[in-house]
Amino acid sequence: MTFNSRPQRESNQMVFGIRAIMEAITSGKEIEALYVQRGIGGGLSQELKALLSEYNITAQQVPVEKLNRLTAKNHQGAVAFISPIVYQKIENIIPEIFEKGEVPLILVLDSITDVRNMGAIARTAECAGVHAIVIPAKGSAQINPDAIKTSAGALYKIPVCRHDNFMQTVKFLQESGLQLVCCTEKTQDDIYKPDYTAPTAVIMGSEEDGIRNEIIRIADYLAKIPMFGEIESLNVSVSTGIILYEAIRQRVAPPTP
Repeated sequence: MTFNSRPQRESNQMVFGIRAIMEAITSGKEIEALYVQRGIGGGLSQELKALLSEYNITAQQVPVEKLNRLTAKNHQGAVAFISPIVYQKIENIIPEIFEKGEVPLILVLDSITDVRNMGAIARTAECAGVHAIVIPAKGSAQINPDAIKTSAGALYKIPVCRHDNFMQTVKFLQESGLQLVCCTEKTQDDIYKPDYTAPTAVIMGSEEDGIRNEIIRIADYLAKIPMFGEIESLNVSVSTGIILYEAIRQRVAPPTP
């Protein structure tokens, strides 16, 4: 597997000013977050808007007070943060896995919003030998210094694939021969039922809303973690570790027919 070889950085790089942001975009930088002043006008802002459309980048419209809190310098109504990692495309990774004769194990994170959960999950996934992590472009935690620190640097090593059309990406995994295993409480089947020795995409839902219904409907397996205590809930990073290592257990010692 081709891992991210970009030099490590300690923090996201802030870029402010419309021309500077446009230069960052056209030079191929990964924009982690972009904030544009609400109601801003002028020819330069229209150029930025056209560039965002061309590169399919979403900007958050915010009041000028937020931009002023981000930087005291002349931001011209726009502030961006460049991602400390390079995002990859799962469409490029899946063929590589098969070509190497390996059985894909992909982790799909449906709108995990807590950066520390994101980091902890990435750390476990990298230790478990997961080939890649797939996240939606919108509604997912930023890959920022907190996430990278919590991951113990794993986010520099495991490919992270961020896609705009998340459902289309999930369907691509299924069409590529991967079974979709959703970790959810909306089932009577437990996580030990699926055969993870087959090509698999394990799907974990957000901390509050779980996995979106559109994915639940097309899943090959719904699997829950059995619990016997009174709390009956686990942190999503802990749940991810449990189901991933069930997959690894089966792959290390495949069940007999």
